[in-house]
Amino acid sequence: MSAPSATTPPLSILMYHQVGHYPRPSAHKASFCHIKRFRQQLAYLKLAGFHVISMAEAYQGLFHGAPLRPRSAVLTFDDGYQDFHDPACPAWQEYGFPATVFLISGLIGQPARWQTDFTTIAPLMDAPTIRNLQDEGVSFGSHAVNHYRLSELETADVRREVFDSKAALQDLLGREVPDFCYPYGRYDQRARDFVEEAGYQTGLTCIRGAANTADNAFELPRKAISYGDNVLGFAWKLHMKHARKDAA
Repeated sequence: MSAPSATTPPLSILMYHQVGHYPRPSAHKASFCHIKRFRQQLAYLKLAGFHVISMAEAYQGLFHGAPLRPRSAVLTFDDGYQDFHDPACPAWQEYGFPATVFLISGLIGQPARWQTDFTTIAPLMDAPTIRNLQDEGVSFGSHAVNHYRLSELETADVRREVFDSKAALQDLLGREVPDFCYPYGRYDQRARDFVEEAGYQTGLTCIRGAANTADNAFELPRKAISYGDNVLGFAWKLHMKHARKDAA
C-alpha cells in the first residue's frame, strides 16, 4: 500500500488518554486532559470548522482516494479508561463527533496495572460498558492483549499480542476490529508486519505529526494532547504541527 498522496490535506489524529477532573500532574502530562479543557477543545473543533471523522473515513481518505476535506481530525483514546464513559463521552457526544477507543483485551474491567509510578492506578472499562458505548456509536480498536512494549518481546509473544487481541475483541464486540494501536508507541518491523498479517487496516503510533506524513497505513502519526494544552496550544497543534517527528 502506497503512502498518502502529496496533495492530501493535513489530517490530525488526536491522541488522548485519561480525561476527567484531574489536578495538574507532576509527571505523565501527556496521559491526562482536564475535562474543562477537553470541552474547550471540542468547542474549538466545531468553531474552527473542523470535520471530525472516523478512523474508517480517515483510512479511506488517506489510502483509497476518498475525499478528505481540509481541516479534518480524528479523536482517539488509548487504553479504555473508565473516565472515557464519564465524563469524556457525554462531552464529545454533545457535538456528534465520532471517536475510537483502543482497548487492552487482557485487562478489560481491570486496573491499569502498568501505571506503577502514577499517583492513582486508573480503572479500565468493563465489557458491559464497552458494549453499551458501541451501541451509542463508539468505535473500538486493539491496544494489544497486555500493555507491553512490543519491540521488547520475543517474536512469538509479539504475534500473540497482535493476533489474540483482535480475536478477543471481535468476540466481545461481535464485529470486525480494523485498527491497532501500539502500546507506548513502541514497535518494530515484526510488530508492524504482524499488524498487517492479522488483517488490521491501520496501525497507530506515537510518532508526532499529521497522519498524511505516514509511509504506510501501519505507522500512522498522531498528535498527543497533553494536560497543559490550552485552546491556543491545541489550535497550534491542529493548524501548524504537521511535520513528522519520530519518537526518540
